[in-house]
Amino acid sequence: MRSTKQDMERLIALHPYTNPASVPVEYTLGDRHYCGFPAEFHPVAETRRVDANLYETTVTAHTPEGLELRAVCQSFLDFPVVDWVMYVTNRGTDSSPVLSDWHITTTYSGQSPVLAHSNGDTCGEDGYTWFDTVPEDGGTLTIQPDRDGTSCKGAFPYMRLRFSDWGINVAVGWTGTWRVDVLRTGDAVTLRAGQAAFASYLKPGETVRTPRMTYEAYTGGEDRARNLWRSFYLAHILPRENGAPLSSKLILHTWMIDGLPEFCGVTEENQKRAIDAYRAGGLVPDIWWIDAGWYPCDNNWPTTGNWYPHPEHLPNGLAPIGEKCDREGIQLLVWFEPERVYQGTKLFREHPEFLLRYHGEPNDWWDGNALLDLGNPAACDWLIDLVDGIIKESHIRIYRQDFNFAPAQYWDTNVEEGRVGIRENLHIQGYYRYWDTLLERNPGLWMDSCASGGRRNDIETMRRAVPLHYTDVGYGKHPIKQLQHREMFEWIPYFRAHTMNWDTADSTYGNTNLPLDEFAFQNAMAPAMTCMVEWNDTPAQFALARRMIPVWRRAADLELSCDYYPLTACRASQEDWYAMQFDGEREGFIQIIRNNRVAEDSVTVHPHADPTRSYTFTDPLGKRSFTVSGEQLAREGFCDALPLRAGVLWFYEKK
Repeated sequence: MRSTKQDMERLIALHPYTNPASVPVEYTLGDRHYCGFPAEFHPVAETRRVDANLYETTVTAHTPEGLELRAVCQSFLDFPVVDWVMYVTNRGTDSSPVLSDWHITTTYSGQSPVLAHSNGDTCGEDGYTWFDTVPEDGGTLTIQPDRDGTSCKGAFPYMRLRFSDWGINVAVGWTGTWRVDVLRTGDAVTLRAGQAAFASYLKPGETVRTPRMTYEAYTGGEDRARNLWRSFYLAHILPRENGAPLSSKLILHTWMIDGLPEFCGVTEENQKRAIDAYRAGGLVPDIWWIDAGWYPCDNNWPTTGNWYPHPEHLPNGLAPIGEKCDREGIQLLVWFEPERVYQGTKLFREHPEFLLRYHGEPNDWWDGNALLDLGNPAACDWLIDLVDGIIKESHIRIYRQDFNFAPAQYWDTNVEEGRVGIRENLHIQGYYRYWDTLLERNPGLWMDSCASGGRRNDIETMRRAVPLHYTDVGYGKHPIKQLQHREMFEWIPYFRAHTMNWDTADSTYGNTNLPLDEFAFQNAMAPAMTCMVEWNDTPAQFALARRMIPVWRRAADLELSCDYYPLTACRASQEDWYAMQFDGEREGFIQIIRNNRVAEDSVTVHPHADPTRSYTFTDPLGKRSFTVSGEQLAREGFCDALPLRAGVLWFYEKK
């Protein structure tokens, strides 16, 4: 969806930058509170053109105590978007006054305000649920993730403030615990966003920062809001691969090979054999996936901290597998979890000075792990050099990072007096530096963000990565996946799905993998897909995959280039139909799914349609086609009948 003049004018009216005093920041230094950069700090503003569609304004000021304040605004020319982030550096020789009450603050006025927000990835089936909340006049609505130190558990760092005929899409860029306070006074709504807990002095040379706040204005209703955000995200946030936008990706792997947990059974021989077997069966992946367990861990993959290939399973390292992938045009993805360090591992033994230990009430998990302190520059540099070497040596093309514990327990139990929140702040900055340096040193590398699923997918991480594993929940529970996909398509439109079935003949869902069928593929229509046909599976399963993958590929490519329209409500219910549309200038598709307990035999949905054009629909699996006018489609809708537990993809071309 393209921006309009009205969108751009709306943004300028909402986010004017006129002088340093109008910088949308507030903060307290010692016992004095400030808004913007006052003249007494001698602020200087400098604007530069970054590229054809981006200006960057930096406002720098200095306090009498030696603090350098720096606010950076990026203004986009092709979308009604700005983002703000503020840095504070102690340039003095003594510790600074305490910095606290530190926020990016913006105010909007309009009729009938409603905040659309989500609980993010809760690591449960209730995750990815949306709520519409009307801010109470005179009250404060606080949106904040769980206090575990991750950015998406319990609250999603993407939200929309709607007014009667316009609104603001908002994204929080902070991979720790953030907080947005929504304050309403009459028609005015103020958003105050920052790190959830920060009140610290700065030692000489230290730098801290706020979350990066991204704001997109739009005029019109939710369809425009949704697709203007998707268009901006795909144009400016989604990482590039060798300079080009990421394309759809088919993923294959050998999960639990030889009966060992996760990828603990990976060997050079069985990986090469599996790749050859897939190719012989007509399946050639874009990505070959090696997840947790390729390092020494006694077949217990959470034993992280031995960051070298298992010497018995991989005596030649990962390089022979990576080289084979390179020869065959496949990208090798390898899993890491560097921040969690298990007791007794090599890193735990050799570098205790890099680690934060837990000091709270006894807890086997927290006591048995330590946090690699990326806020320690020496630890961060050490990790960069180590992992960079593994990437280069192993021919890794996609770096996958997981995070399976709560860092807040380590930050909070190691707090220094007068230094609340600074360990988190320095760690998160080190995390960004670690990723940025790996990307800089390895041109063409791209990254996958995981944290027990989707707990770390804020926009600052998404500028560097994609969420190929956005949840640990519901891979084969189709209505749960539909709800999850509904949110992902709208806000983080590049993600992965598995072809899995967990439903039994009596229409109940468990957690056991059952044989694949078309329905498993119908519920995995995401831009990246892991086909769960195993390397030694039956000819019938290989034939199913060969039939379905071209259909998925066509749909996935359209998902990355078209506007998205949900066509049904989505309640994660087996009793509901599920339908969506991806609509482009010349082509698109409608998908309809009848879940396994839907009472009605047919459904009518109302897709986005241009009444001046005709639509030729084709069902490539059912070998059906028909043509209808856009006027009839808009007036009467689109009707289809399906048996229970079935789906259909109707591709269309416009004339």
